[in-house]
Amino acid sequence: MIELSGVHKAFGDNRVLRGVDLRIASGTSMVIIGGSGTGKSVLLKCVLGLVRPDSGVITLDGQDVAQADRDAFLARFGMLFQGGALFDSLPVWQNVAFRLLRGRLKRPKAQAREIAMEKLRRVGLSPDVADKLPAELSGGMQKRVGLARAIAAEPEIIFFDEPTTGLDPIMAGVINDLIREIVVEMGATAMTITHDMSSVRAIADTVAMLHDGVIKWTGPVAQLDDSGDPYLDQFIHGRAQGPIAAVR
Repeated sequence: MIELSGVHKAFGDNRVLRGVDLRIASGTSMVIIGGSGTGKSVLLKCVLGLVRPDSGVITLDGQDVAQADRDAFLARFGMLFQGGALFDSLPVWQNVAFRLLRGRLKRPKAQAREIAMEKLRRVGLSPDVADKLPAELSGGMQKRVGLARAIAAEPEIIFFDEPTTGLDPIMAGVINDLIREIVVEMGATAMTITHDMSSVRAIADTVAMLHDGVIKWTGPVAQLDDSGDPYLDQFIHGRAQGPIAAVR
């Protein structure tokens, strides 16, 4: 579904991506791990076309992302943002139905609200939250609203950017379970970036480790603990000693 070949990206003298090669199969859940500042978010933005790589090729279903019609291309994606990124001036249901109220995917308002209500139910939120503002909800509820918005337009591909950031362990587990259930139900292709190992184990089919601008290891989640890769081993066990230098 998604393939990256020799992708490089630098910002001035800061070479963030240094030749990323990665393949994400259709209908699978890929989780990209790595420390803060290793380029995970830049990689995601390159796939979405929000950042143009300096070199290399990214394809979606064999089509070069750089040559794609932007509206048609982005209509295939859903996104759960790290901080929720809800519009604080819009009620919850309009946040969920945002893409359905405008642009290429526009639906009649009543239909958009009906879809929003169904997606809110899918993520475990009751109908009474629909007309509240995001500020009236807890962090966990806001994250669920963000998830409902990500799936509202029935996307083929869903990106999750640090989906459990800022949540307590119990709510993080709830969100992880919801993500896994929804991705499987929809048959969607999922790409998640995170450094939360509980998320990795809960939602991944395959895992890729990004370090120093390249993919150091990729493989099934079942092989995480016996990969034999020193970078991955140090990261997943949180060891201070190893090939990954701590930033002080």
